[in-house]
Amino acid sequence: MKTRTETDSIGSLEVDEKAYYGVQTLRAHLNFPITGQKMSPSFLYHLALIKKAAAITNCEAGKLSESKRNAILEACDEVLAGKFQDQFIVDPIQGGAGTSANMNMNEVLANRANEILGGERGKYNFVHPNDDVNMSQSTNDVIPTAGKMTTLALLDPFEKELTRLIQALREKEKEFSHVLKMGRTQLQDAVPMTMGETFSSYASSMERGLKRIETASLELTKINLGGTAIGTGINASSYYRSHIAKNLSSLFGKELTIAPNLFDATENLDSFVEVSGSLKALAVSLDKLANDLRLLSSGPRTGLHELNLPPKQNGSSIMPGKVNPVIPEVVNQVCFLVIGHDQTITLAASEGQMELNAFEPVLFFQLFESITCLTHAIQTFVDNCITGITVNKKHCFELEQGSVGIVTALVPTLGYVKSAEIAKRALKENKTVKEILLAEHLMKESNIDKALNPEALAEEENK
Repeated sequence: MKTRTETDSIGSLEVDEKAYYGVQTLRAHLNFPITGQKMSPSFLYHLALIKKAAAITNCEAGKLSESKRNAILEACDEVLAGKFQDQFIVDPIQGGAGTSANMNMNEVLANRANEILGGERGKYNFVHPNDDVNMSQSTNDVIPTAGKMTTLALLDPFEKELTRLIQALREKEKEFSHVLKMGRTQLQDAVPMTMGETFSSYASSMERGLKRIETASLELTKINLGGTAIGTGINASSYYRSHIAKNLSSLFGKELTIAPNLFDATENLDSFVEVSGSLKALAVSLDKLANDLRLLSSGPRTGLHELNLPPKQNGSSIMPGKVNPVIPEVVNQVCFLVIGHDQTITLAASEGQMELNAFEPVLFFQLFESITCLTHAIQTFVDNCITGITVNKKHCFELEQGSVGIVTALVPTLGYVKSAEIAKRALKENKTVKEILLAEHLMKESNIDKALNPEALAEEENK
């Protein structure tokens, strides 16, 4: 491999002569062999978008020549189109608050811009990564802004999939609205309900989760570009500070505004904690939903077997015919992941000191993964599970009629003590509650059916 010698304030390194990255990127690559993964493509995309907006704004301010601007913009557009992905070699978890990620982008864009202007990679005689590509910027305002933009972008498909899940659950609510079943508390028989009501609860919890996430994400539109190192705006022109948000918003397609306090916006990451917390809250509800489906479909002969989940693959390498609830199981695991990531995100945000938080890299690594995995989990949940669920209506009715829990509906008529006696006798004699009521002539059959049918009771109350 032929190399070129590049020098920074630490010293010199031999860099692959074909590389678009430079010495600072290579040094970071050698220093941080942590996850073995690459930085998020979405994060890199939005980082390049910031560099493009900065070049436009600096040129408008008279600080960057048109030739440099044009070369930087062309390089940015190539990165935005997906080129040079193999040149972003810094691990997503890195020391330095994201300086390595910022310099990786600066060096790639500078080398490509130099090439466009007729220069050589590594020479920086036309466009410099710090002086030109990073003009009016600091890692400390660029990286959190890129993190916010990436989070907002990743939340778009996530919210679409969550909306699809809500719609699918509402459809099942309608489909199963007349299917009687036994409600359960503490896994014991409680009172009658319908399967439709069960799914209405699931849909409602997901709707609440969606609203919570939408509200939390609003804070992410407030950025600290122009604050540079700690919020003072040092080395950024007044024109840049007043126009960068507008120019970036135009490229991004969403309105971004400068935070009212740039010192606060530079050192505090609580807006990311709020988003992560809302994702965790959703994951808790989603985990419970998936657990319920596994229980309600358990069996088929020795479990509840009230629901049938779509069979997706063989469930065992040794037990023929066994089919497992694999889709709810993978949803459970993603929920565990998100809940765990939230703890990392919380710690990363809380451990920042003074005017900057140095732990944004791990926060973004975990947050981006939480959103991405939840998006994919919900997608397969809808497509491969929820839409294909069927109900064992007869079995649900038999379980409901055979349960002693239905005596609760008799309390207004017979009283608590008498109802309890009937429940105990039904269990002891292995009879249904209805059989005992008829045998003792305590109620007419029509009244019994009405009392034990929640839909009939609801209709009576509405009248």
